[in-house]
Amino acid sequence: MRKTLWRAVVAGGAAIAFTGVAALPAGAAEGGVSFTRVTVNGGKPIVIGVKEEVEVRASFRMTTKLKYDSGPTVFPYRGKPDSGDTPHSAIITSDCEVVDKAKGICDFEEWLYIDPQSYDFGNEDAGTWRTAARVFLAGDAHDTDDENLPLQIKRATRVTVNASPEPVTKGKTITVTGRITRANWDTHTYQGYAGRTVSLQFKAAGASSYTTVTKAKSSATGALRTTVKATGPGTWRWTYYGNSTSGAKSSPGDHVAVR
Repeated sequence: MRKTLWRAVVAGGAAIAFTGVAALPAGAAEGGVSFTRVTVNGGKPIVIGVKEEVEVRASFRMTTKLKYDSGPTVFPYRGKPDSGDTPHSAIITSDCEVVDKAKGICDFEEWLYIDPQSYDFGNEDAGTWRTAARVFLAGDAHDTDDENLPLQIKRATRVTVNASPEPVTKGKTITVTGRITRANWDTHTYQGYAGRTVSLQFKAAGASSYTTVTKAKSSATGALRTTVKATGPGTWRWTYYGNSTSGAKSSPGDHVAVR
């Protein structure tokens, strides 16, 4: 289980939290603080690859007349809000944007960072998390609230495509192949994603959108293959719509001329 050390520095518009091993403050004050208008990543799943640290935007409103020592934060968690089981490596929070000084109402923006190469980040972290909000108060106390906001963290997928022959005679068979792979956070590589139903889509020349023509299931190595008839020139692609632990992804398009 992760333990998060919340170390905040309020200067020039930033409060920062770093990951480490430490106990939470001994004093715990509940009440006197409320968090509203919490959004994380625009309500969309957080999709993470194998190498690049992901920046997640968040925003929230805090209302309190209590004095606090460091900037407030919202963050994903599992278990209990104070358990320290969190996926992020750092949080940067803006200074208060005053909404109503007399009532102690402030709006905040936040940048939360998740590093897939962190030593304690792995495949088990894919799935549903909850969202909490916390502020450290004067006197070595804190207020932590469960925001009752589910958050999806997903492993990134990749999809490739190849349609042949190019060009092709109208009415003849086109073979469309490809491969779907998924991020493995334990090995930091993309591996074949077996048994996935993937949609083959076509966008006719001059059209503005793709339509699904057929579907195929990936092999044990993630390979995709199907055949279709050439009805006219256009672009082919594979699209995977994702699931509870894996992100959605479309391949680039492969244009095929028809004679």
